[in-house]
This record gives sequence, structure tokens and C-alpha cells, in this order.
Amino acid sequence: MGFSSKFISVSLVVAFALLFSFTDARDHLVGGKPECWKVPSTESDDFLNKWAQKTRFQIGDSLVWKYDSKKDSVLQVTREAYLSCNTSNPIAAHKEDETKIELTKSGPYYFISGTQAYCEKGEKLIVVVMAARNRPSGAVSPAIAPSPDSEFGAPAVAPTSAASGLKGGLNLIVAVAVLAGFFMI
Repeated sequence: MGFSSKFISVSLVVAFALLFSFTDARDHLVGGKPECWKVPSTESDDFLNKWAQKTRFQIGDSLVWKYDSKKDSVLQVTREAYLSCNTSNPIAAHKEDETKIELTKSGPYYFISGTQAYCEKGEKLIVVVMAARNRPSGAVSPAIAPSPDSEFGAPAVAPTSAASGLKGGLNLIVAVAVLAGFFMI
């Protein structure tokens, strides 16, 4: 009976650890709430980029915009088009009331309003997707986000979060739980 209860206990610990060792892709509502894709109330209000700088984006996550497609659209553009609000040659154009874009690679993504005048008034967004790295120690280094105000691409350091190192720590927990299970049997 002792062997069976130990085996079940270890199995439950391993299953629990494995469950939490996988990170799920997340949907991020742009701006944190519906209908944030709009012209800022003042030219100095950079709320979309401030929101993006506080958010950790991973490969596989998606951005979700909710807006009135009769009045606006979302363009994914190059850095140069972002800086100049050039709407003429986007990487991708989206005109749905709910636009969802999956982030498939690390690095910066640039988005502007499909209405050039809106973009010129500040309706634009830079999202930086963190590189996928396996850190055995669970250590975290800060992600570098380009500053939306810089014409020269000088980086601005994004805030750090201990939570981004969680996956590495959980993988360690899984390994320890498996080893403990073998020694208990």
C-alpha cells in the first residue's frame, strides 16, 4: 500500500508541475480595453505605446483590436512607415471591427491607423515581442523596446518582470519532481 500511495503522490506532483510548465499563448486587447484604437485626446498622450511598454509579448501571442471599421483600420508597417505615417504600402491591412494578429517572431512590430491624419495625431503602436530563450537558471534580462519618440531608433528599456522567468523555474521544478519520484519508488 505504501508503494501505491507514494507513486500516486509523485504522479500528481509531476502532472501538476507539467501542467504549469507550458505557457499558453495569450490574446492582448490593444490598450487594455475595447475601442482604444483611436486618436489620442492630446498629441502628447502616447497611451498605446505606454500600454505596450508595460506588457510582455511572447511569440504566439495575439494582438486584438476592437474598433469601428467604418471609421478606421489597422496597418502593419515598417519602422520607416511608422515614423512618417506612410499608409501607402503596408505589410498588412486590416479593416475588421475586431482585428486579431498573431505575433509569430521576436522583435518590433509597427502598427498605424489606416487614416494618415489619425496616425499623424498619434494613433500608432510599437509592440516588441520577446525572444524565445531557455534560461536554465530562470534569470531574466530586460527587453529592449524602441522608443516611439526617437527618429534614430534609440532603445528604451522596457520594465522587467520576474514572471517572465517563471517557465524556466517551472521546468526546474518538473525535473526535481521527476527525480524525486524515481528515488521514492
